[in-house]
Amino acid sequence: MKIVTDSGADLSFEECQQIDVTMVPLKVDVDGVSYQAGVDIDPVRFYDMMDASATMPITSTPSIGEFVEVYERLAKEDDDILSIHISSGLSATFSVAKQAAEAVGNPRIHLVDTLTLSAGQAWPVLAAAKMQAAGKSLQETLEKLNEIHQATFTHFTLPDLKYLIAGGRISHLKGLLASLLGIKPVIEVSKEDGKYYDKLKKRSFQKAIGGLTELALQRFAEGSRLQVQICTAANPEGGQMLKEAMDRVFQVNWLPEFNLGTALGAHTGRGLVGMIYAREDALPQIP
Repeated sequence: MKIVTDSGADLSFEECQQIDVTMVPLKVDVDGVSYQAGVDIDPVRFYDMMDASATMPITSTPSIGEFVEVYERLAKEDDDILSIHISSGLSATFSVAKQAAEAVGNPRIHLVDTLTLSAGQAWPVLAAAKMQAAGKSLQETLEKLNEIHQATFTHFTLPDLKYLIAGGRISHLKGLLASLLGIKPVIEVSKEDGKYYDKLKKRSFQKAIGGLTELALQRFAEGSRLQVQICTAANPEGGQMLKEAMDRVFQVNWLPEFNLGTALGAHTGRGLVGMIYAREDALPQIP
């Protein structure tokens, strides 16, 4: 089994190489210069470039041809290909990969729409890599990925809505009204359609960060054992605030905090604070 993903998982090219995963990068254009997300631009440098730019960054999916080349090359090494992608509710990448698989005509290319992004996408990719290394079958791996999808939740908040508005992730009118009123939404990535939905609205960014813990408490009882990974858009202070709030009410197994990658950060700007989490006993055991 060979594994393919895209840079929506916020895994670098080097990280993917280490676990024998082929990463097909999304593109991001800043001031007319195109970069491959996860390959040739560092997230922190990218946020500095965004701050200095007078225009909004532009993102684009990989081409059908790029996926075709990857699928044809990997098919020479293994019959089964598992292609795990960013939510179809937020990006056309899954659709492009599907078109490429149809063009190749290989019925053993299996596509997975994670209906999420960032670490929510990386967790199943990393699990699939472990299953592959352990010699597990495609079907066994798919069963584990479904369990991960059912167990995990992704929430985030951000101080400025202008990038979400510009990228069409929220409506212009809705975003403008929230900005004028000083409202900071606490957003969930839906497990049903993989789109963004406001779950809470707060009057300050600090309260919105607290709202992330509030949402977790709506789902799990105080004292529950959770696995949590925090991501920020170059905002370690906000990440620390969230960590302290979560530690006060849950028993947490912390995975390493990381910076939101360029393909996703282009739609949020600097400052985002988010987390991917699950109840530990709901996550499947991976060999």
